[in-house]
Amino acid sequence: MIESKKRWRLTEPDAQAVRDIQQELSLSSVLAKILVTRGIRTSEEARAFMATDVSAIHNPYLMKDMDIAVERIRRAVDNQEKIIVYGDYDADGVTSTAVMMTVLQDLGADVSFMIPNRFKHGYGPNKELFQQAYDKGAKLIVTVDNGISGIEQVDFAVGLGMDVIISDHHDIGEAMPNALAIVHPRHPEGSYPFGELAGVGVAFKMAHALYEEMPDHLLELVAIGTIADLVPMHGENRIFVKEGLQALRDTPRPAIEALAEVAGVKQEEINEETIGFMFGPRINAIGRLQDADPAVDMLLTEDAAQARSLADGLDVLNKERQAIVKQIADEATAQVDSQYPDGPPHVIIVEQEGWNPGVVGIVASKLVEKYYRPTIVLSLDPETGKAKGSARSIEGFHLYNELAENRDILPAFGGHPMAAGMTLEAANVAELRKRLNKQAEACLTSEDLVPVVDIDIPVQLEEIDTDTIESMRYLAPFGMGFAKPKFYIQGVKVASIRKIGAAQNHLKVELASGGSTLDAVGFGIGEIGDQLTPDVLIDVIGDLQINEWNGRKKAQMLIEDIRTDQWQLFDIRGIRQVSRWSKLIPERDQVYLAFNTETVAVFKTLIPHPIHSVDSIGQLAGEKHHLVLLDLPESEEQLEEVLKRLTPKRIYAHFYAKESQYFEQIPTREQFKWLFAFIKKRGTFDFKKHCDELAKHKGWTRDSLFFMLQVFFELGFVTLNNGLTEIAESPGKRDLAEAPSYKKREQQIALEQKLLYASYRDLKEWFDAKVSAKEEQVWI
Repeated sequence: MIESKKRWRLTEPDAQAVRDIQQELSLSSVLAKILVTRGIRTSEEARAFMATDVSAIHNPYLMKDMDIAVERIRRAVDNQEKIIVYGDYDADGVTSTAVMMTVLQDLGADVSFMIPNRFKHGYGPNKELFQQAYDKGAKLIVTVDNGISGIEQVDFAVGLGMDVIISDHHDIGEAMPNALAIVHPRHPEGSYPFGELAGVGVAFKMAHALYEEMPDHLLELVAIGTIADLVPMHGENRIFVKEGLQALRDTPRPAIEALAEVAGVKQEEINEETIGFMFGPRINAIGRLQDADPAVDMLLTEDAAQARSLADGLDVLNKERQAIVKQIADEATAQVDSQYPDGPPHVIIVEQEGWNPGVVGIVASKLVEKYYRPTIVLSLDPETGKAKGSARSIEGFHLYNELAENRDILPAFGGHPMAAGMTLEAANVAELRKRLNKQAEACLTSEDLVPVVDIDIPVQLEEIDTDTIESMRYLAPFGMGFAKPKFYIQGVKVASIRKIGAAQNHLKVELASGGSTLDAVGFGIGEIGDQLTPDVLIDVIGDLQINEWNGRKKAQMLIEDIRTDQWQLFDIRGIRQVSRWSKLIPERDQVYLAFNTETVAVFKTLIPHPIHSVDSIGQLAGEKHHLVLLDLPESEEQLEEVLKRLTPKRIYAHFYAKESQYFEQIPTREQFKWLFAFIKKRGTFDFKKHCDELAKHKGWTRDSLFFMLQVFFELGFVTLNNGLTEIAESPGKRDLAEAPSYKKREQQIALEQKLLYASYRDLKEWFDAKVSAKEEQVWI
């Protein structure tokens, strides 16, 4: 048995819908399953989805206040009023700023941009920066990817005599700012058909309206911001990203070529994962550590050398950011492990002076990944007495709502069900920890605290090939709301097992079912290689990819998790060094069993766990899944009785035998006959004195000689008189097999043959019969 590390939440796609789409569109069964599980039920819907028609993009003027915003911007351009584009420091905000700057520059505006510093100004509108804009002569401020929460700040700007146009996509509160126009896809007085745009998507809609035509040359920026901001990958977002990715592969924009070079990717191979894992983090890194202005400059420049120089700077900052995140994550993990040695609480809150508040959100995500608990990571400022940080949550704990119950000690917070940011008095951190844990204990069950993974694409090995995997790109881009498929393969045989990597910390297996096979690799799970036994049937989930080596392409699965409900036999016979196999035994639910008392003396100093006898196992409470058989039983029946009492999911067969009888075998009847005649002819014989000479003369072992003598004694064939062996009077006729020693030797040899010297498959078959019978008995 191998327990999965996560809770698998399996769903099955409607089989009929899969068949219909597969047949009508001539798709593979795998692609049809993906479409159906993503809510696409008919061939018409599938055609429309895969076509991604740009004509389906909505009219920008359907958005509330778009007409007001466009009219005011055009007036500012005509009158050469100074315009400030006020952006944000993340990838969405940076690309939004670049989009708005591009369109306004193209229209001939007197325009510049401002991006708040995360540490000095915080998120969103800032009075100090608005004052600076006014002092520079600005008449109009256009926010991108922020502004909807800046009620006081907008009032301040308006009071100075500036007009403010807000373009944003974040959640709208109970009140909205007193701006000239609020362009928002979810405006409460609006009816825009698609409310899930990223900030850069809203900026693109404004650019569309200002250009009076689709600004295709900005789609590459929209793709970067949309993917990086993790908005749902459907509707207009999907169109923007699909078209934008194609544009990224072909664009002459120097910034994209520079980013591709520093990230080590080919521009023509850019996809959504390139943005999510390579471009996005580098653009985000600068805003986490310093002013984000250079990121905007990089996207806007037409100078290749400048773009490469700025991209190199982002790359350096990203490496610095990674090092800072690792250091803080290590320190935070040490805090959790030291404070909670018996396991983390329902909600983790860690805090420390000097932690960079720009990366604590990333650290919180890493702690959630490690401990699967709602987590808050706070940076303490001793000068202000404030704690500032970020939170990440798990399913079942609505972070924003739970934080909202603590407004009295959380003067500033905001966010969503799964993520939030906050500032509070450092003196109130302990109280917040106490309250949130109490709230979590009331709403989270023990099951909720086990990571969950949703799997909705069951496949058979025969469905998987390189053509099918390559064709999955027709369904791209994947992202939020249209997740990359998680594949589930059930009941496949492990044909081969190998631990790989310099530290042997990775796993490579070959999966087999029928006549089909599939290579599978699990990074960082090499220890599972010690838990897999030959031919065990497993369930596995993961991602399907193509492994290309020396020009050959081969389908491969990247394993995320493994499980099996089958009992397993681990063959540790003949491994004399206990240290080589004892570390393979799980620490919980284990029973070390010795059938013979002498065995306990052999192992008691080598195994730091109690060693049970046959008589004591009946007193064990609960199921013990890991049974270690240290030595051989006295009989098959004795071992069968043990299996009836316990319910082992794993059996580790060591079967230590101090003296094996298997290779000695039982002397032949001719040997017995010769020895009897020899004693009879001699009259008497001093075996103690002359046994070695006799054994050497006959080519027997000393043990064989004394075994035959013991049989003769037990059958009454010989007697011992003053240390001399002689034939008994009237010995009678009895079969050798009647002697207890003879019977015991026969049983021992048969038992060793069946348990100690049998092949793995034969031994497994023997145990299968016993364990299966036990399981059937329990079921009945």
